[in-house]
Amino acid sequence: MRLRHVTGSEEKIFESPIVVKEPKKHKGNWRKVFGNDNDIYIEIGMGKGRFIIDNALKYPEVNFIGIERYSTVVLKALSKLDTYEEKPENLRFICIDAKELPEVFDNEEVSKIYLNFSDPWPKDRHAKRRLESRQFLSIYEKIIKKDALIEFKTDNRTLFDFALEELKPAGWSASVVTYDLHADDLLMKDNIMTEYEEKFSSIGNPICKYVIKKSN
Repeated sequence: MRLRHVTGSEEKIFESPIVVKEPKKHKGNWRKVFGNDNDIYIEIGMGKGRFIIDNALKYPEVNFIGIERYSTVVLKALSKLDTYEEKPENLRFICIDAKELPEVFDNEEVSKIYLNFSDPWPKDRHAKRRLESRQFLSIYEKIIKKDALIEFKTDNRTLFDFALEELKPAGWSASVVTYDLHADDLLMKDNIMTEYEEKFSSIGNPICKYVIKKSN
């Protein structure tokens, strides 16, 4: 784990039962971690953790795993969790690079993937680093169940357009595409907001969203 100098951070992360310290050891056996056979949903880039925590509380019949590359961000999610009176038992955090997902999850072990307000990597030469690129879609294909969904939200129109363009070459198709999520009453019915979504929508930024699955 990469850890910057934050007083007490190492102890909090390594002592937390929510953080899985050696996730690669659980490949193919995540249901043993949770103690049930429920579906596993993952959020890649969970930020401060509001979205994944709220989902875990709302859907106790699903196992949720929040993924972050840097342990300093995992620490922020743990701090966010501390503010909740109720602590969901169906929630875990792991600290890995998204490129390592096939080393952590077995084929078809994941039932849904969330991508929320991902780093846009605005320079063209960094396009392969974007979590919505065809390179990462091929990684997700190795761990997600057939016909399972990936949901992506962003306020960055350039990134969203890029993400849509990547679908066909990678063999994915969209069942939902909106450039203004908050104007769609049906899509907003079960929408759970992230911290960024609340911030950007409050200043008038339209939120884009797609829902995709692997094309047959």
